[in-house]
Amino acid sequence: MKRRDFIRELVQEGCVLDRHGGRHDVYTNPANGRKAPLPRHSEIKNSLCDLIRKQLGL
Repeated sequence: MKRRDFIRELVQEGCVLDRHGGRHDVYTNPANGRKAPLPRHSEIKNSLCDLIRKQLGL
């Protein structure tokens, strides 16, 4: 999945960018306070997208 499409999906679900890290951006779900790192690759594997959704409680 393209990174920008995945970020768009996360934002539509209510997640916000918490901070920029060295190699990852950290997104937060304000509804439950969960955080998950998002790598800065142009393509992110679907299995990793599923894991990030699970970590954020989506």
